[in-house]
Amino acid sequence: MPRGGPSLSLPLLCLGQCLLPGTVFAAGAIEGAVERQPLNITAIAMFLLFVAVTLGISYWASRRTRSSSDFYTAGGGISGLQNGTAIAGDFMSAASFLGITGLVFLGGFDGLVLALGAFSAWPLMLFLLAKRVRNLGSFTFVDVVSQRLERNPIRMVTVTATIIVVILYLIAQMVGAGKLIELLFGLPYQLAVVLVTVLVLAYVTFGGMLATTWVQIIKAVLLIIGATLMAFLVMKHAGFSLDTLLQGAVTKHPRGEAILSSGILFDDPVQIATILVSMMFGTLGLPHILMRLFTVPNMREARKSVFYASLFMGYFYLIMIVLGFGTVYMLYGNPDFFGADGKLVGGSNMAAIHLASAVGGDFLTGFMSAVSFATILAVVAGLTVSGAAAISHDIYAEVIRKGNPDAGTELALTRVTTLVIGVIAIVLGIMFENENVAFIGTMPMVVAASVNFPILFLSLFWPGLTTRGAIAGGAVGLLSSVILIVVGPQVWVSVLGYEQALFPYDYPALFTLPLALAVTWSVSVSDRSDRATIDRHNYHDLLIRSEYGARRQPAAVPAD
Repeated sequence: MPRGGPSLSLPLLCLGQCLLPGTVFAAGAIEGAVERQPLNITAIAMFLLFVAVTLGISYWASRRTRSSSDFYTAGGGISGLQNGTAIAGDFMSAASFLGITGLVFLGGFDGLVLALGAFSAWPLMLFLLAKRVRNLGSFTFVDVVSQRLERNPIRMVTVTATIIVVILYLIAQMVGAGKLIELLFGLPYQLAVVLVTVLVLAYVTFGGMLATTWVQIIKAVLLIIGATLMAFLVMKHAGFSLDTLLQGAVTKHPRGEAILSSGILFDDPVQIATILVSMMFGTLGLPHILMRLFTVPNMREARKSVFYASLFMGYFYLIMIVLGFGTVYMLYGNPDFFGADGKLVGGSNMAAIHLASAVGGDFLTGFMSAVSFATILAVVAGLTVSGAAAISHDIYAEVIRKGNPDAGTELALTRVTTLVIGVIAIVLGIMFENENVAFIGTMPMVVAASVNFPILFLSLFWPGLTTRGAIAGGAVGLLSSVILIVVGPQVWVSVLGYEQALFPYDYPALFTLPLALAVTWSVSVSDRSDRATIDRHNYHDLLIRSEYGARRQPAAVPAD
């Protein structure tokens, strides 16, 4: 065991490999039983402190959550700075911290491809989507597309995609959290999953989006502070010279100067392109990220939210450069962190935690371990709110009650739905305990890029879109993304055991997104139905409301 080393290596390895949708070679990340190791008292103490503070926030928020609007969007009362921090907290996961630094440790510059793909979505969100989505929607992005297209059919398609994205994310997050708690407290895995779920349900059921927002804010601040401290200590060891850091990394890494250019991890330009497309457009279609645009009072604050989120995430990913090359500089050649087989203890995705141990000892290791777990709670809370809104608002309020729900019934249904999602999370988390779930981390991004993004983008920017085209394109995007992932290397080879994959890439969005767009376009342009005429006519009214925020239904839309 490394000097002052963490006792959380295996679950954090699981987090880094299965929760980061960019770790394309993470087969076998979660398999078999976890060997419990000596308790990290510092990590436990910090974890309990975080739990106590966030439960207090949930109690405070519960006294202010009295309506569906309060539950879904915190009543639209979150400021741009607060919301931007929460968005960053929702997106900057433990997997980003662990996975990206681990990839840079392995392959240098190639590890930054994932950060580039994820971050590149935010300028597009700021300048392309934020204004129109905020002005047209109420609680979810489904509200936006249903303003123009036939309400019931399009809601069913987009809600289905939303639920799939939420469930797939929940599986990976719950397994990682369960493994972490299993080692942290020495509890049985099944009980660990139950306890994690109960904790998240306490946040969401009683405090709704307000509690979730503050949990995400606290988590974002802690992660940025911890990563900044680590980067400072790394640069101190390098004499505060980036040139010294990079030269030292080149000297110590087995591949030498090759780590400063691409080609070690990803030598296929198509592989790089499909990763970037999946990360970029998948981010723009994530329902729980889009939902945060409705938690602010107006469009100006929505844009400020995305600006601040971009600022915080840009800073975070810049720090990842220092930490990534810092792992090479500090760990290679240090026998305290390598096993008898000559490999890093716990694998490459433990590099960040080993770096914390190398520069900050047990305290910093415990702090970053606790923060890593806190990030899971924040992400799961956001996913749970999004899933509950999809059922209670998009289906019950808008489809079943046709936009005229009983307020008390809707709020009660929302809380019941939250509990049901929690039960589903427990069941799936236990079912997938001993299964390889690395591939599941790829699916939410690909599904969001292939279904949610094209429908949302075309409904906002293409006058020719029709309901039939959107449904056909969404269905093709969903089916093709799932099929290509299954026949790709992560599932076909790593899970099913076949010798060679039928499809060579883990992230098929480069192929499924254009396919979904092509099907949507071809069906829409050939659609001559009466509904198609209404859909095309509605675009002009939609355009006016997207610019000025006038919340009214298009006059041409007949009652369903």
